[in-house]
Amino acid sequence: MDYEDQLDRALAESPDVSDAGSRFEVPSPEVRQEGNATVYENFAATCDRLNREPNSLLKYLQSTLGTSASIDETGRARLTGSFDRSRVAAVLDDFVEELVLCPECGSPDTHLVEEHDARLLKCDACGARSSVSDA
Repeated sequence: MDYEDQLDRALAESPDVSDAGSRFEVPSPEVRQEGNATVYENFAATCDRLNREPNSLLKYLQSTLGTSASIDETGRARLTGSFDRSRVAAVLDDFVEELVLCPECGSPDTHLVEEHDARLLKCDACGARSSVSDA
């Protein structure tokens, strides 16, 4: 069996690997109205998935949506006012773009650090450090 035959055989027997996208997916926010508040049901799970402190995401939601918010005893976020899923999802996407994904390599394997009174996004994948706003 020559090289070409061996290569054809190896390719035929190897499993198909589909590039179905990134390994990182932002959970879609599950929101519902409850009186004059919007309840973000999967808030805690979203924070876990993004590897961010709940207060960081809550502060971002508050400043971007221009509302007050709190985290209840079950880990859900309660936003004062009426916000539909698409609006919350858009703010969540902005949060991920600014405070989760590395601007150099696009990796979600980052964390926020404080250095010399500055807040930085440090990438565990490529080692890049970039300053972030105090939103």
